[in-house]
Formats: sequence, C-alpha cells, structure tokens
Amino acid sequence: DNDNNGEQKFNSKDTESVTLESKSIGSEWDQFDDTDFGENDDSDPDAWAKKFMWSEGEHFVQSFESVVIVSLQSTMEGKLLLTTQNVYFHQTEDALDVFTKQPVKRDDESPRQDLQWKLSRLTDIHGRRYMLKAQGLELFFADMKGLFLKFGGMKERDAFFSKLTSNCKAPLLRPMKSLNPRTVFKKTKLTDMWRKRKISNFQYLMMLNLMAGRTFNDVTQYPVFPWVLCDYTSETLNLSDHRIYRDLSKPVGALNPDRLAQLIERYNDLDGFVSEEEKFLYGSHYSSPGVVLHYLVRQEPYTSMHIALQSGRFDCADRMFHDVAGCWDSCMTSTSDVKELTPEFFTCPEMFINTNDFPLGQTQSKIPISNVKLPPWAKESPHEFIRIHRLALESEYVSNNLHHWIDLIFGYKQRGPAAAANHNVFHYLSYEGSVDLDKISDEVTRQATESHIQNFGQTPSQLMVKDPHPPRSRVEDDGPLLEKNLQALRCHTPAKQFGGSRNAEANGPVISLHALGEYIFAIYS
Repeated sequence: DNDNNGEQKFNSKDTESVTLESKSIGSEWDQFDDTDFGENDDSDPDAWAKKFMWSEGEHFVQSFESVVIVSLQSTMEGKLLLTTQNVYFHQTEDALDVFTKQPVKRDDESPRQDLQWKLSRLTDIHGRRYMLKAQGLELFFADMKGLFLKFGGMKERDAFFSKLTSNCKAPLLRPMKSLNPRTVFKKTKLTDMWRKRKISNFQYLMMLNLMAGRTFNDVTQYPVFPWVLCDYTSETLNLSDHRIYRDLSKPVGALNPDRLAQLIERYNDLDGFVSEEEKFLYGSHYSSPGVVLHYLVRQEPYTSMHIALQSGRFDCADRMFHDVAGCWDSCMTSTSDVKELTPEFFTCPEMFINTNDFPLGQTQSKIPISNVKLPPWAKESPHEFIRIHRLALESEYVSNNLHHWIDLIFGYKQRGPAAAANHNVFHYLSYEGSVDLDKISDEVTRQATESHIQNFGQTPSQLMVKDPHPPRSRVEDDGPLLEKNLQALRCHTPAKQFGGSRNAEANGPVISLHALGEYIFAIYS
C-alpha cells in the first residue's frame, strides 16, 4: 500500500506484534518461514524484510545498499532497510575474516542472514571512522550491545542518521544533533561530573574512548587504557605511595630517558628522507590489533583472531604475553614497544588464565607458557590483581594526574606542536585525515596503505584541540558526598540471598555507593 505521502507501507494483518530481541551476528531470528508466508514476490526487492512481523503502522523510510556490519572477527555486507520502528539487514555477500579477508567458513546449508533491531530499544548513536574515513555509525541498544555499520561514504551515513532521528520512533534515544566526536564531547557534562567525582576514573575513560571512536566491535580501534603502576616486583603495594605509579604526563615511549634519546636521534635522521609531516618518533603504536590480541590471546574469540593474524598458528612463545612484569620491562626498554593497556586489565581476571589449555609452547629457556605470571603483590590470584589494579586506577595519585594522560591520547597534546614538544609523535598514517584512500590510484600503494592503517594502529579522534584538560577536584574541594564514617550504614540483605540477613558476617565493608533517584544503594563485600 501507499500512504498519503507516497511512502511504501507494509501492514501485518491478523497477527499480533511480536517483540524480537536484538541479537548479534550469527543469532537465530523469529521469522516467518517461506512456506508460511507464501512465495516471494521477485518484483519486490524488500520482500525478505516481510518475513519479520511488522508492527501496526510500521512503514518504510529508506533503504541503503552495500552497507557493512563490522564486528570483532568479521565484516558482513548487505542491504539495510530503515522503517519507522526497526532496522533490517539482508546479507548479500559472505562474511569476511577481518585479517585474512577470506570468507568465513559456514555450514553449506545455513542461509545468509536477515537481521532485525528494534528502534524502541535504541539509546545512543555515535559517529565512527573506518579505515580513517568518517563513514560509520555505531548504534547502542538498551541491552548495551553495539551495532557498527559502515556505509559507502559520509553522505550515506549522514542520510541514514538524518532519516532515523527525524522519521523514526526511538523513544529511548538521547537527543543527537551531531556525529562529530569533538562536538559531542563539548556538549556532554561528563568532564564536569568526573571533576566533581560523581563518576569514577574507569567510567570516564570508557566514555572518552566511546566518544573518540573506540569500540569493542573493531579490533583496529579497540578502547585504550593507561599503564598506571610501575612496580610489578614488590610483595605488597602501598597505594598511597606515589613512587609505585607511572608518570602519566609522558607517553610510554618517553618514560625511559635513555631509550627516548635513541628515538630522538632516529627521528632527526629522517630529515631529508621524508617530509616533515611524515616524520615519526615511534614506529609502533600504543594500540593496535596486535597489541589487543597479545594481551587477550587466552580467551576466545581473541585466540582464534590471534591465530588468524599469525597465519594459522600461535606466535613464538618468547613473544607471547606470559609475564606482567616482563611486559612492563619491554615497554620501558624496547624501541619498538610502546603499548598501553586495554580495559580488561581492570575488569577481567580470566584474561590471565589459560582456561582452555591452549598449547602456547615454551620459551627458548624451556619455560612452558600457560597462565600469565602475575606480580608478587597479586598473590598468584588474577582476581586479586584486578582488585588492586582497579584500586590503583581510582587512587588519589591517578585521579590527580589522569588529565595529563588524557591530553596525550584524546587532547591537545595528541597532534601538532604540543605533541612534538611532549614526544608524542606516531606514524602519520595513524592519524585521522592523513590520507584519502579514494584518491590513491595505484592499487599496490593503496593496498599497502590499507594494510598499514589496519595493522599498525590508529590514533583516537581528537576531542580537545587547544586547551588542556582540567584536573580533577581534590577530595577536600567539594567535600564528602556522604558521611565518611560508614560503620553505621545499614545494608539490606535479601533473606534468601546466600549468607542471609541473619548471618552475623553478612554486613561486610561497603565497597561502593550508588545514587538512584531518592535512594542510595550500598554494595558491600
């Protein structure tokens, strides 16, 4: 049918509207079978979408050809259909492995996928780059899952964004007028909340990564976190001692003055061989697919991705991540190792455990590689490592100095004269706007450039250009949010919860407080 505006409309008659859960690639979907729906109308290019149960009044808005879903392991090309209440995707090409670019193996009988996401659960949209080009979007839903879409170009991406925000029903979607990361950052109140200690360091770093284009759906643009400690040999840590912390005002490559002197000499030797814009201090990057998979190799899907990156095998055992202290030493001494960390270092103890008993080999010193060797202060416990490491991230020293690191990664020290003055210059192909792949006519040069962009690291979008990031307020500046003496704070324990409210040990120490509406929730150990 056609409505009064000439838009194509599909109505599902004599059926009830069915809620379809947003799922990831590879999930099964509630659809009509061809036998139930009848023969497809070959004259209707969008007949595939009618297999889903459409809501009453739902109608077509616009379709987009050659859209790619970008996920951690693969990319999948197809047709995107936008309606007033849903987003539909029809796969037209085989999914490709992100590293090998070869079709992902699937059962011969498994059909290509038709997928649906309900806009009633859409909460956020952020602009994304793909291969340094602003041609992507990431849609976030109420279940916290993200959908990374790569369009044919910025024009198509902006058209989809405009149609979705003006023609569709997305009641949970926060008002969005721009996809520019810098503009989005300026309009948020996150920095003010962080400065007033209303959100944690971890939360703020995650939001900065999100706004700067970092995503868990693209291993080439994975979220980046800082090394915060420099002591991985002591039996115990005093988190009040500033000597155990890394200098957050310098990039990793500048922490060792002797190594920095070597890098500066090499940098100066580039004069006359490359242009001033193409000179770099560090040949490697602080975040790249190799770095991410180096850290997370013990857990899937990163294990399979690591093997694909290493041409079908595990890397040499001596180069595997097997010792936290050894990894830090490498980052302090090697001229080709300046990597930072990933969020999992503060959240995921499983990353240190060879849960699946993968054959990771043995070093040249005949040391077998399995679980990661932890610092003595972790007491051989991955959970204890994460607990202490997270406390270190939220410590007063890090709180008072984190803005310096933010300036290096997301701020005014990322590029230009300030970057050079702070020894923070990476290969020019890691920066946004450094190259336009569409203007490279030579195929060999183009492929080499694409390979470098994909494999050797991409710098996040710059959120602050001119001004330094403000420091966090001191604890005494704003006063305590609640009384410091929490001994008398009563904690609710449901009667059926393990431990029970009758257990004298049920009320352990309070580890965090959360305000929600008129209530304060206390989480205790």
